[in-house]
Amino acid sequence: MALTVLAALAAVVAWRLRAGNFRWSAFAASFRGVDWWWFALCVLLNFGGYFVRAPRWEVMLRPVRAGVSVWNIFKATLIGFAALMLLGRPGELVRPYLIATKERMPFSSQMAAWFLERIFDLLMVLAIFSFALTQIPPEAVARHPILDRILSTAGWLAGALAIICFTLLFVLGRYPRQARRRLTAALGVVPAALKPRVERLVSTFIEGMQSVSSRGHLLMLAGYTLLEWVLIVSTTWSVLKAFPATAHFGLTGACIFLGFVAFGSMVQIPGIGGGPQVAGAMALSQILGVPVEPAAAVSLVFWFVSFVVVLPVGVGLALHEGLSWGKLSHLKDEI
Repeated sequence: MALTVLAALAAVVAWRLRAGNFRWSAFAASFRGVDWWWFALCVLLNFGGYFVRAPRWEVMLRPVRAGVSVWNIFKATLIGFAALMLLGRPGELVRPYLIATKERMPFSSQMAAWFLERIFDLLMVLAIFSFALTQIPPEAVARHPILDRILSTAGWLAGALAIICFTLLFVLGRYPRQARRRLTAALGVVPAALKPRVERLVSTFIEGMQSVSSRGHLLMLAGYTLLEWVLIVSTTWSVLKAFPATAHFGLTGACIFLGFVAFGSMVQIPGIGGGPQVAGAMALSQILGVPVEPAAAVSLVFWFVSFVVVLPVGVGLALHEGLSWGKLSHLKDEI
């Protein structure tokens, strides 16, 4: 089943990269000689990255309630990412829902933590992507003139997103009353049935932001975020080391690949499209000079390690908790 999915995704990547001479025999050969010790290490590091999300989430909940179980958050994290794989974007609600239910806390407080987590992760993505842009070999741009336009557009987008994130953190943390007034006034376009719920979410989020804006909380959040992304970069580097075609790349090559994968999962790249698999294959083949077939193989395996390997663990934990996946799939209608 996994091989079928990888082959289907490889076809999509080849089409999106306009690689009309994509050789399936070369794609299959890319998996020969894989170093399984590096592969096992990247899986272990990937689960470490999932675990670090749990104490960071607990820090974000301290202003609401102290003593939240990190283990419960970790289990909810694994179940939540498994739900994201199975249900798509509605699965984003599963993790905050499970934590709120298990810890008997307001769902709005968990959504506020989720949003704050996204801001910190986005800032790290932008930092890695900006570093990647500075490390792109000039000869790669010379070989592919369209890269100049793509990289210029991506650089402007990264800068704009960074400014927006820092502005949100600063305004919500330092001027909570003014932010609450502005956001409350903007809720006039929200349907009356949803307005009380949205107002509670806004209020809880701003209160949480005001509390975590203290120096101690911000340092802890920044520290856990940095540790998480060190593990993600290490996972990326281990995936590259596992394949003969990319084993010679160091941490700089890993950051270039990861920067494009992470940024490509958020935005549509002009002339190429969106999606982490396509962005990763493009970074390897068009920038780092790896042939298209092994580039597609490495990119797809990185996606598999980062997201798919959590699926059996998350499903097993969900069954152990007595959860109904049918109920989880309808969360968007219940919350």
